Amino acid sequence: MSPTHHISNKTLTLWELDHILHGHSKIALSEGSRQQIIRCRDYLDQKLASSVNPIYGINTGFGSLYNKNIPKDQLEQLQENLVKSHACGTGPEVPREIVLLMLYLKVQSLSYGYSGVQVETVERLIDMFNQRVLPRVYEMGSLGASGDLAPLAHLSLPLIGLGEVHHLNKIYPSAEILKLLGWERIHFKAKEGLALLNGTQFMSAYGIWCLLHAHRLMKLTSLISALSLDAFDGRIEPFEEPVHQIRPHQGQIKVAAEIKKILEGSAIITQTKKHVQDPYSFRCIPQVHGASHDAIHYVTQTILTEVNSVSDNPNIFAETDKIISAGNFHGQPLALALDFLAIALAELGSISERRTYQLISGSRDLPNYLVANPGINSGLMIPQYTAASLVSQNKQLCTPASVDSIVSSNGQEDHVSMGANAATKSYRVVNNLYSILAIELITAAQALHFRRPLKTSPVLEKFVNTFRAVVPFIETDRELHVDMVNAEKFLKETKLED
Repeated sequence: MSPTHHISNKTLTLWELDHILHGHSKIALSEGSRQQIIRCRDYLDQKLASSVNPIYGINTGFGSLYNKNIPKDQLEQLQENLVKSHACGTGPEVPREIVLLMLYLKVQSLSYGYSGVQVETVERLIDMFNQRVLPRVYEMGSLGASGDLAPLAHLSLPLIGLGEVHHLNKIYPSAEILKLLGWERIHFKAKEGLALLNGTQFMSAYGIWCLLHAHRLMKLTSLISALSLDAFDGRIEPFEEPVHQIRPHQGQIKVAAEIKKILEGSAIITQTKKHVQDPYSFRCIPQVHGASHDAIHYVTQTILTEVNSVSDNPNIFAETDKIISAGNFHGQPLALALDFLAIALAELGSISERRTYQLISGSRDLPNYLVANPGINSGLMIPQYTAASLVSQNKQLCTPASVDSIVSSNGQEDHVSMGANAATKSYRVVNNLYSILAIELITAAQALHFRRPLKTSPVLEKFVNTFRAVVPFIETDRELHVDMVNAEKFLKETKLED
C-alpha cells in the first residue's frame, strides 16, 4: 500500500494524479486544509445567523428561481432537494476509474476553503475514495456550465443514503452500504448541495484520464511509427536535426530526435535506398506527431490549472467578508481544450492508418497484404479496413462540442460550454486510437519479417520480440480479431521507458 496522500494547497502535477489514481493511494486532509474548511464554514454559519440578505443558492432558489427567498428552517431541505432533483443522468455508466478521479477532484476543490461545506462532508467523500465506494454516475446530462450538475448529483447521492454504488465488484443501494460500513448519512447544511454540484469535476476527471493516456500514446506513436518507417525501408534524412532547427516547433524537434534515437543501430535504415523520397505518412512524422505533441502540452497546462482551482459557486471569502456569486463553474476552458485534444489524437490515428495502408500495398518489395502466399490468404487486408473505420469515426467525434450552446434554466443560464460532451468524445477518441495503433503495430511487425536477415535497431528488436510473445507472426490466415485485442492490451499495459 502506498503512503497516504495528504490533500493541501500544493500544486498537483499530472504524474501525482496518475499515482493517486493507479498507486492504490489513500487520501486524507492536511491539517491546513481541514482548518481552511472549518474556518469557511464557521464564517458562513455566522453570516446566516446575523443577516437576512439574500445570498444566491444559500437562502434563495437556484437558476431562474434565484428570486425565491427560502426561510431559515428550510435551508437544509433546500440543499437535499437540490441533489435529488438534479440527479437526472442517463446513458452509459461512467467508468469506475473516472468516478474515482471525480471523487478525488471534488475533495481537492472543496479543500481550498472557499466553498462553505462541513468538514464532515469532505471526510465522507474521502472515506468513499479510500474504501472504493464508487457511486453509479451516468455519461449524459451535463451542459458543462453551472458545473457538471447531473453527474455530480449522482456522485453526491450516497452522502444522503440515495442512489447506488459499486463496492468490491458488487452494486449496493447506498442506504445498504451506509449500514454495512457503519456510516451515518450526511445532513446537509446551507450551501452544501450547491457546493457539491457546482464544479467541473466530471469534465476534469475525463480530461485527466485522457491526458494520462495521451502522453502514453505519444510515446507509443514514436516507437510504432519508427518501426513502420524501417519496415517500409524508409529514409532517415527527414529526421535530421538541421531540418527542424529552421522550423523550430518544439514538438517537431522532439519527435524527430526521438525517432532518430529509436532507430540508432538499425541495419535497415542505413542501407542504400532505391527511392529518393517517402510518402508523407513517413516523411512528415515529425511535423504531424509534433503538432499533436504541442497540442497535448497546451491541454495539459489548461486541465492542470483547472484541477488546482475552485470551480463551485458562490465563492466564500471569509477573510474579506465577501460572498460572491460568479461563474467559476463554467467549463469553457475545458471544452475548448478537450476538443483540441480529440483533434490532436485523431490526427495521430489518421496518419497511422496511412502507414498501415502503405505497408500492405505491395510496395518496396513487400508482399501484398504481408503474407507469403496472397490469394489463398487475405493476410492483413481487412485490419486496414477496421483502422479506416475507426479513423472515420474519430473525424466525426472531432466535431467541436465547444461551439454549441443551448439556453437552459428559463434563460438565466443562457450560454453553456458543452464541455462534458467534449470530454466523453475525447474518451472515445483515445480508445479508438489504441485500436488504430494496435493494427499498425501488427502490420509493421509483420512487414519487418520480410526484411530478414537484416535487423532493425536494438530498441525496436526488443520491442518486437516482447510483442511477439502475445501476437505471433502470421503464417496463414487466422482469426485476427484475437490478435488485435491482444495487441491493444499490449499497448495499454507494456512498460515504456521514460
